[in-house]
Amino acid sequence: MKTRKLQMLQSLYEQDFHAWVEQTAELLKSHQWETLDLENLIEEVVDSGKSQQRALQSALRLVLLHLLEWKYQPACRSHSWQVTITRERLNLDELLAESPSLRRFLTDADWINATYQRARREAMVETSLSEDHFAIACPFSVDEILDLDFYPNAEE
Repeated sequence: MKTRKLQMLQSLYEQDFHAWVEQTAELLKSHQWETLDLENLIEEVVDSGKSQQRALQSALRLVLLHLLEWKYQPACRSHSWQVTITRERLNLDELLAESPSLRRFLTDADWINATYQRARREAMVETSLSEDHFAIACPFSVDEILDLDFYPNAEE
C-alpha cells in the first residue's frame, strides 16, 4: 500500500518534473528510502544513460556529415564546416571524459555503421550528390574522427 507522501511524489512527477527532481534529491539526501518514487526514479536513471548515448551519436553524426562534405565537396569547403567539426569533436571529447564507458559505442562496428548511414543520408540531402558519391562503409577510423587536426583529402 502506497504512503500518502509517495502518492504525492508520483503525482508531482506528472505535474511538475523539475519539482519532482528537487523533491527526489532531498529524499535521497535525507535517506528517506520508503518515500522514494522508485518506479519513476529508475526510469529517469535509465533515460539519463540513453540521453548520453544520443548526445554521443548526435555529435558523431555531425562530425561524420561534415567530414563527408569536406571529402566529397572540396570546392565548397568552408570555415563554418571547420568550426562545426571542431565543436562537435570537442563535444565528443567532453562526453567521453564525463562518461568513459560511452567509448564502448565507438568500438561497436554496428553502432558506428548506423550512425554513419544517418550521416551519409544527410550528406546526400545537403550536397545533392547521389549515394554513389559516398562510401558505403565509414571511410574514417575512430581515431581520425576524434582527431582535432584530421581533415580528409578530396576524392581523386
